[in-house]
Amino acid sequence: MSASFASALNAARDAAAAQHYPQGALYIVATPIGNLADITLRALHVLQLADTIACEDTRHTQSLLRAYGVDKTSSQLLAVHQHNEAEASQAVIERLRAGQRVAYASDAGTPGVSDPGARLVTAVHAAGLRAVPLPGASSVTAALSAAGAVAIDAEGFVFAGFLPTKSGERSVAVQKLSTESRCVILLEAPHRIAELAQTLAILGDRQVTLAREITKQFEEIATVAAHALSAWLAEGPQRTRGEFVVLLHPQMAQHDDGDSLRILKLLMQELPLKTAVRLAAEITGASRNTLYESALAWKQENGSAN
Repeated sequence: MSASFASALNAARDAAAAQHYPQGALYIVATPIGNLADITLRALHVLQLADTIACEDTRHTQSLLRAYGVDKTSSQLLAVHQHNEAEASQAVIERLRAGQRVAYASDAGTPGVSDPGARLVTAVHAAGLRAVPLPGASSVTAALSAAGAVAIDAEGFVFAGFLPTKSGERSVAVQKLSTESRCVILLEAPHRIAELAQTLAILGDRQVTLAREITKQFEEIATVAAHALSAWLAEGPQRTRGEFVVLLHPQMAQHDDGDSLRILKLLMQELPLKTAVRLAAEITGASRNTLYESALAWKQENGSAN
């Protein structure tokens, strides 16, 4: 056992062993996205307790377990990845019905967020069985916390994940995102980051945060204008290495000359309120929340029943 994690395993037993871990349940275990120390005590305890560990890559997970000093045989590891998730889910359900505790871990981070796991959880729920989340590392929330892209009074964020790999489809996707006023979170692989940067250049001065190698030795987080992304990446060969989280900062509020409210009022004469607000926001680029509040106030003033 690695001396650096021996005390962590003991602490995991002390902190988590008294809690209830029902049999026949699937435990969704978040694992580190780079730094091995970013594992929770409860995750360590459940990985020790589990009868079976379903995982994206059995070799990767076995290496991770050995690093922590958790001993599992090859028969206790079950491959569940994007190419076999539907079929492998049935094998997991059979083990759950037999009363086993099954832990599921993707290669890194929280399963089911642009990683396999969502289909497995859906199948488990459909079988009337329980899925228990064990929160932990996530590249999405880690990047959000360090970018300062979502203020406390903002309208939230949109998780778009990986954009299409084909250039034409990716350009169309970025065009659609260009009208999104909220923070948008993208994920990208190192061999496609240069192409993504070129596509995002159409966003002009919109601020973009690139977060790469999060929690690892060469972690780098930088915020630049969209049109300058390619130049930033070209400043050093290391800047195109590692997995990326890309955050498009919220659109800066623009002065409203009355067109958005005029369009909203016209639409409200023919459409339900929510539909009118959504279309007005898409047409004008104005904040959907702001338009919705204006629509409610306008209805109240005019006693409209629409």
